[in-house]
Parts: sequence; structure tokens; C-alpha cells
Amino acid sequence: MRYKLETPLSIEKIKNIKAGDEILLSGEIYGARDAAHKRFVSAIKENKEIPINLNNSVIFYVGPSPTPPGKKSGAVGPTTSARMDTFMEPLLKKGLRATIGKGDRSIQAKSLMKKYNSIYFIAPGGISALLASKILDITPIAYEDLGPEAVFRITVKDFPLFAAYDLYGTDIFAEARLAL
Repeated sequence: MRYKLETPLSIEKIKNIKAGDEILLSGEIYGARDAAHKRFVSAIKENKEIPINLNNSVIFYVGPSPTPPGKKSGAVGPTTSARMDTFMEPLLKKGLRATIGKGDRSIQAKSLMKKYNSIYFIAPGGISALLASKILDITPIAYEDLGPEAVFRITVKDFPLFAAYDLYGTDIFAEARLAL
């Protein structure tokens, strides 16, 4: 199936999505990688506010390239998602509804996503220029000292993704392993 989704993502909006479905995502998402996630979790543990509202939000695991003159964004390829797995639960507890990256996740992360009704999308690898063409705006909004690992507000239109894990624990990577 193919779905057009608009952020914010409620459970209602994603309940019918199945692993393997094609997604065209539009709206506001956040870009953040390892260093920003570490700061998020540290702040949460210290009962401090984090610089973004995670409720029904989407985090894209990306460190964007600098924006060339005349473009809205530099290349935006997904980074390996498993590196963020140790940071998942505190963010999911705050309402994080979806993540975007590449590759399989840990058994623990998959279990946590099912527990907290979160979905995992993968962005096709090797097409960072095409992905960048789907960005309407990208702005660093927090932890700017981290450079490309800062937190970015990214506005996307018809951003192409695949559902890798759905709300029910179905996993395209497990299905691929079974096919082997």
C-alpha cells in the first residue's frame, strides 16, 4: 500500500500502516543524530526540558550536508539507526511517534517501539540528493555547537519512505531474513 501522511503523526494516522508500505511524508520533522540524542536523554534524566516537543513527532537520523547556494538543503542521507537504540525509551515516553533512518534495529528498540506505539521508517539509501529535493526548509534549532549533529527543524513534502516496523511488531528485515 502507499500512504500520504502529514505530521504530526497520531496513532490514528499510522494504525493501518504495515511493514513494507510506501510512505510519502509531509510536514515538520526533526533531524537529530547521536550527540543530540545523548543530550536529550541527559536533560530528561535531570528533569530538564528538551528543545523540541516530541509528542506525535518524527525524528530523522540525519546530519545534513551544508546547503549549496540557491538550494533549500544539502544532501540528507539517513544515518544508521541502531546507534540511537540506547536512547529510545526516554524519547518514546515523551511521545515520539516515528523515527526515520536506515538499517535494522535492536530487538530491544523494536520491542520498545511496539510498547509505545511508535513506527520506524527507512529512507532509501544512496538517494540523498533526491531526498534533499523534498525538503522545503531546514533550520538548526538546538545544540548548534554540534555542527551537522545539531537538531534541525525540517519541513518536507512527499518525502519518500518505507515502513520498516509497524505498530504490531511486523518487521521487513525479519521477513527478508526468512526469505534467505
